Amino acid sequence: MRSLRPPSSPRSAVSRLHRLSLIAAAALTALCLLVFAGLRLAVGQLQQQIEQALGPRASLGAITADWTGLELRELRIRAAPGWPAEDELRARRVRVEPDLRSLFGGPWRIARLEVEGAYLSALRTREGRLRLLPALLEERGPARPEAAAGDGAGARPQLEISLLRLDDASLAFFDGSVVRRGAAPLPLRVEHLQAEAGPLLLPALDRAVALKLDGLFKGTRQDGRIAIEGEITPATQDARLRAQFKDVDLLTLQPYLLKMSEVGVRRGRLDLELQAQVRERRLRAPGRLTLRQLELASEGGAMASFAGVPRQAVLAALTRDDKLEVKFTLEGRLDDPAFSLNENLATKIASGLGESLGLSLSGVVKGLGGVVKGLFGR
Repeated sequence: MRSLRPPSSPRSAVSRLHRLSLIAAAALTALCLLVFAGLRLAVGQLQQQIEQALGPRASLGAITADWTGLELRELRIRAAPGWPAEDELRARRVRVEPDLRSLFGGPWRIARLEVEGAYLSALRTREGRLRLLPALLEERGPARPEAAAGDGAGARPQLEISLLRLDDASLAFFDGSVVRRGAAPLPLRVEHLQAEAGPLLLPALDRAVALKLDGLFKGTRQDGRIAIEGEITPATQDARLRAQFKDVDLLTLQPYLLKMSEVGVRRGRLDLELQAQVRERRLRAPGRLTLRQLELASEGGAMASFAGVPRQAVLAALTRDDKLEVKFTLEGRLDDPAFSLNENLATKIASGLGESLGLSLSGVVKGLGGVVKGLFGR
């Protein structure tokens, strides 16, 4: 028999809807409070981790926290004696936003790290090793296995950064691999640098890091542009990178092109495109080099050469269209002691110049031999 219950009144329906709205609002408020409390807890713990990780040579003008993250002002990490610059790192402002997953164990995670007005110095040693932020990445040594499990004293904290952004930064790069032993490293500088990288797992750096940067490459007489895009795994050196240099002052880069005994450069511009791939420590990097408005020093006479090619042959080629284009491919194992990237680049450019000028390297050698015989009347 069908129930004769009277239909609900409009007033009772509105009342039920009102109760549901109150319940939803209360649940949403509780969720917001939970997220707020979690963020506050994550920010507080992250502040302790940062102060511990920066080390004794670091100083901060101010550190403030809100419910979304931390802000560091006037950060400075002074360099140790022997470093080619006064500071390893300076930054006007650093914004750190934590990842809530850090509350549930594992490495500390930063969702976003934004750095404004930074100065960073890096050193390439005479042996070709790249050193960056040794105070953070080198001096405390690798984490021990027992420390990684959570019970080792003095362990280096694990830190994962999902995204690192640099805004209006400057990079001072000191290259000791292109100068005589005992000489100061060659200083190179990039300014107005915009960059993005991530994810970064410190200190291991054993994951592929997506990288994109663009900046102003400072020159002796004029400035050019540099752009790099791709990915690199710092721990293994595996990489897929595309690098472009545009309108770079040749005076600044001539140590990479010339031997000590070769004729110097008075002026000139350089464009360079390079597609580099490193797999299992083996490098293959096809590239193209373009020289424009090249003017060479007049010293050296008939024996003078530029990048392994007779000076007069280079100048004769430039008079046609005021530029030279060279294609080359760098190849070799990075762990081979006999492989020098600088020497390999100079040799490849010399070979490419010879081909561009209609010469072979053997032809260049024979030509120089003929000059010697002529000078001695034989």
